[in-house]
Amino acid sequence: MPFDDLRQWIAALDRAGELKRIQTEADPILEIAEITDRVSKSRDAKGSRGGPAVLFQQLKSHPGSQLLINQFGSESRMKLAVGVNSFDEIAARIRMFMEVKSPQGFLDKLKLLPLLTEAGKFFPRTVPTGPCKEVIKRDHFSLLDFPILQCWPKDAGRFITLPCVTTRDPKSGKRNLGMYRMQVYDERTTGMHWQRQKVAAEHARERMRAAVSSESNHLAPDAFARPAGSGSARAAVDIMARSSGGSILAHGERPSGKMQVAVAIGTDPAVTFSAIVPAPPEIEEYLIAGFLRGAPVDLVKCETVDLEVPASSEIVLEGYVNLDELRSEGPFGDHTGFYSLEDLYPVFHVTCITHRKDPIYATTIVGKPPQEDAYMGKAVERIFLPLMKLTIPELVDVNLPIEGVFHNLMIVSIKKSYPGQARKVMNAIWSLGQAMFTKCVIVVDEDVDVQDLGDVTLKVLNHIDPERDIQFTLGPVDSLDHASRLANYGSKMGIDATRKWSTEGFTRPWPEEIVMDAKTRALVDGKWKTLAKELGID
Repeated sequence: MPFDDLRQWIAALDRAGELKRIQTEADPILEIAEITDRVSKSRDAKGSRGGPAVLFQQLKSHPGSQLLINQFGSESRMKLAVGVNSFDEIAARIRMFMEVKSPQGFLDKLKLLPLLTEAGKFFPRTVPTGPCKEVIKRDHFSLLDFPILQCWPKDAGRFITLPCVTTRDPKSGKRNLGMYRMQVYDERTTGMHWQRQKVAAEHARERMRAAVSSESNHLAPDAFARPAGSGSARAAVDIMARSSGGSILAHGERPSGKMQVAVAIGTDPAVTFSAIVPAPPEIEEYLIAGFLRGAPVDLVKCETVDLEVPASSEIVLEGYVNLDELRSEGPFGDHTGFYSLEDLYPVFHVTCITHRKDPIYATTIVGKPPQEDAYMGKAVERIFLPLMKLTIPELVDVNLPIEGVFHNLMIVSIKKSYPGQARKVMNAIWSLGQAMFTKCVIVVDEDVDVQDLGDVTLKVLNHIDPERDIQFTLGPVDSLDHASRLANYGSKMGIDATRKWSTEGFTRPWPEEIVMDAKTRALVDGKWKTLAKELGID
């Protein structure tokens, strides 16, 4: 059954023995981060990492407030959050919908009805009101009333770290739900760290393009059609070049205007998780949340902006960003294990805050892995493998090691069918949404278990001739990559560790892998219990 809100989710964690309520006073400034970092790296009696979800109930300088952290910080909790025993269950559901074909006859149509009925449950629905409207503050409000964390000593200040940020595509009108950290500048403004290649940043750029195009051709501000070679197209190209895609304030004339934004904090787990998934821009994350929940997400209209937010949110921040305003944001201790560098980002101006009575502040910290985000990332890897296979059908499996912090290393196994296929797969990965940021891609044959890093290391280092099998390319890199030659632009490396064929120019014999014969293995299997006891090994 889906969790209707954060409070039902907390109750479920409690019943499952996955939650600890902390009565010892803790300070949102640094102390909670240090406690949570130790918890996330601890091991239980079985050796499993992650520690429990933690509900702090005595917060320094915030009497009566509660703070939830590490809610997704183990594999078992991540599965509980999306209601499965294995992420393969969700992947199988995705495959089922992907394989639907047009019905050929009456019986086919009957078979399709259950699927269509289930799909009807996915779409969000707008309701008149909800718990997030219990308290509405249009005038007298302050972000500093909430126990917002400062996570690390050299952070630029307090950061909202688990926000579900909603923007609207100015062309299609579709909503996008993303998760972008927000540095708190003062009581009513924050940074909005949407990285340059993320969807919300593109929404802002489209509004910039529209603004200069309308000025150039005297069109209405929502006129998005720009014929090639037209004045509006030239104006759009010019503003993108002069502002480096909105990442700096352009010299000279700049487009003015605002983009409305709504931020939900403390949503049900399916919505929170959906905010980080690499969904195609044309698919709303609220639809994905409905798919995971098996029930629609209830949305309510905001008070001061034309956007909708989850009705059961603990806290909602409404406001806007100015198209011609950037401010220094960061440093911030990030999931790379290093501080991400100070840079310019849009400023979010809060116009209204609504929240539940006695709201629970949901947050997270990131830092050296493993942290809570590691388990969310591994869930994305498992669940969305079928969608990757839709574009790259030769894929067998994928592993994004936690220590590779997701965008630094991807190991993929493929069914190799023709010369150069590993290179084709590398380039396909670099063309896929957020996978474009992958710094290193390693491609192996289907007989290599990519989840076994020992097996991968053995096979890769044995199979490659570095000069022949490593290729480099240039392109967009993650904004958090501090090693790249320029911000957001640098090099990537692909390693073809597949067996080389004669049609790829490899004419030497390829040796067989050492494997004991089946007869001898069976013989020792029959004696192994006795031998293990004598040897004193498990």
